[in-house]
Amino acid sequence: MDATAHFRGKRITVMGLGLLGRGVGDARYLAECGAELIVTDLKSREQLAESVAQLKSFKNVIFVLGEHRLEDFNNRDFILKAAGVLLDSPYIAEAKKNNIPVRMSADLFAEISSIPIIGVTGTRGKSTVTHMVHAILKEAGKKVLLGGNVRGVSNLELLKEATLEHIAVLELDSWQCQGLGEAKMSPHIAIFTTLYPDHLNYYKNDLDAYLADKANIFLNQKPEDTLVLGKQCAPTVIEKYGDKIEAETIVVDELNLPDTWTLCIPGMHNRYNAALALAAARAMQISDEVSRHALETFTGVPGRLELIREVNGIKIYNDTTSTTPEATNVAITALSDVGRGTSYIVLIMGGADKGLDMNALLARLANVKQVILLAGTGTSRVLECIPNAPVFDNLEKAVYEAFMVTEPGDIILFSPAFASFGMFKNEYDRGDQFNKLVSAL
Repeated sequence: MDATAHFRGKRITVMGLGLLGRGVGDARYLAECGAELIVTDLKSREQLAESVAQLKSFKNVIFVLGEHRLEDFNNRDFILKAAGVLLDSPYIAEAKKNNIPVRMSADLFAEISSIPIIGVTGTRGKSTVTHMVHAILKEAGKKVLLGGNVRGVSNLELLKEATLEHIAVLELDSWQCQGLGEAKMSPHIAIFTTLYPDHLNYYKNDLDAYLADKANIFLNQKPEDTLVLGKQCAPTVIEKYGDKIEAETIVVDELNLPDTWTLCIPGMHNRYNAALALAAARAMQISDEVSRHALETFTGVPGRLELIREVNGIKIYNDTTSTTPEATNVAITALSDVGRGTSYIVLIMGGADKGLDMNALLARLANVKQVILLAGTGTSRVLECIPNAPVFDNLEKAVYEAFMVTEPGDIILFSPAFASFGMFKNEYDRGDQFNKLVSAL
């Protein structure tokens, strides 16, 4: 799809370059289209060196790094806002004061491509459900694009591949849903997996504000659209927004997945995820036979309870994307389901505190074989419960310690329960480092 004309000659400020590849890809695409770009980020040029290097050949890109300037939010055709940039930012306020549109890449892609969109949001499970739906569509022989909050995928660069025969499956975090709300659009099929407290530092401990952003995934749906709600979040969503839902609504839990279907990936939570994906497939008239084969052969998403390897009878799992206590609790439960309880699990965890309730996880930790902690602002909360847990400011030392206390039949689970800030660039960097260490064993 040639979308060049949408951006040629446009004056665009890209707010937030980042290190995940998505922002770089968006900026690169806009530059290739002939837009005049100002790329601004609070991180320094040194911190963003990898990203800056990918754009240095473009003469139509100006970098403003280590700061934002109000002047870069004036006299622009639009602002492309990265996920996580506060809507109440004074720079966004400056743009709006000057009637400059503020957009995000997911809603821009949806608007320009005009292809059917399946959007997936939720606190937990959205990545797995997104990839499950993608696998089903591929199995059905559909032309399908995968984007949204997917590592290294630029939504705008997907426009190069998109044709009117394609379907897009987008993983949408609360910030990308926020962008949908600003653009007054919602996917044709919306899936809302779960709702737990998260990102409360961003939302100032206001769970309703967090939900309000996520609700944009369905608030602009039409009666001919479909909303798939996981049973865990359905009561809250319906109570808060039931009178605003126009789409056909389906409520799903793990019991909606036929009990004869066997998944490769462990845990009841993944049967729940599969049931949500199945409901979306049925809404698209894809046969259960096709869905079953896709789901039964689905091997999971990297960094989400991912079995990396087995060494001397010890299974090693990478669950780096578990950035909340709830997620780590779910991971422990899943591995307990396929083993002999929690007494054989050596857990590596710790990181930057998000201020979330840890009571359920802390109670669970008393029963695992060993807790090994990574230094971080959240780690002290765990030490209050498990004062003798060893703490390391080096992941390699933590992995070594884990092997020192395991024996054949045990599991090493890397499920941090906290954000990655401090020791790592992001949770993907954290997972990559873990995999590299494990692969070298």
